Amino acid sequence: MRGYTRRFVAHVTERNRLPLDFSVRSLRVVDFVLDGLRKDGRERAEVAGTLFGFGAYVGEVLVRRAGATWIDFDDSQREFFGQTVGVRMPDGRVWSPLGKVVNRYEAGAAESLQTFYLTLPGRRTAAVPEAEPEPARR
Repeated sequence: MRGYTRRFVAHVTERNRLPLDFSVRSLRVVDFVLDGLRKDGRERAEVAGTLFGFGAYVGEVLVRRAGATWIDFDDSQREFFGQTVGVRMPDGRVWSPLGKVVNRYEAGAAESLQTFYLTLPGRRTAAVPEAEPEPARR
């Protein structure tokens, strides 16, 4: 999923200059983009690829910022989440960021992705830097 997510972000940001930097703050941008797709009145099937891409992006934010790991769902998880992949949090809980993005698209602001992250149980508790520090100059 990591390679797919990098390619998706490169594709989306080359045209739209969206600040998708895998930070927690960037989840507000994803919320905003999904609001725009909703306002256009497109059917879910028409934007399924975009929703999948943003779901992968949200999952990668969880991996980088909350200590999650990507997992392939087993049969019962696939049936429950309606997806083939998800993330496992450090405390063992399993989440479907792809499904969360679909929920955000269908339900609107009540399913905010930034709020989801900020209220997510099982996150890594140690502070995680938002970006790689720049090397010291001599």
